[in-house]
Amino acid sequence: MLQKQLVSGEKKVLRSKILKIETTKFGTIQIEAEKIITMPAGMLGFQGRKRFIILERKETQPFYWYQCVDDPALAFVIINPYLFKPDYSVDLKPTLKEMSWEADGEENLKLYVVVNTSNGASDKITANLIGPLLINTQRCEAVQMAIHNNLYSHKYPIF
Repeated sequence: MLQKQLVSGEKKVLRSKILKIETTKFGTIQIEAEKIITMPAGMLGFQGRKRFIILERKETQPFYWYQCVDDPALAFVIINPYLFKPDYSVDLKPTLKEMSWEADGEENLKLYVVVNTSNGASDKITANLIGPLLINTQRCEAVQMAIHNNLYSHKYPIF
């Protein structure tokens, strides 16, 4: 992590490095370098895109933007799946083991699903329940899981 340490008497203050990134949707934005999420395996179908940031916009709540730091045109809409599917169930154990996250604690994990839209028609907004994103907020790492469950679909209707 890139941080600058300032010493004032006995107090230490940490400042995050601020980066400017270009985005197609939001123009130039400023982000804290420490909030960049790294995806060692990337997103399925988007090889080489491994650094992302979650953008929160009041006007799109409860939806968030998962913006690629290295590709201005690549941004996914994501949402917490429990908001529209409270009984959503994913076995995290294999992924936690694979990523060596077993000891990090559940409070450091966030689960999102990618949203698919069709020309803004709300009745055609779906979520990919078989490819959720698991984010470790402590490590700023993420993985897109591949769920093999016949109960779920890559086009699950949100509304």
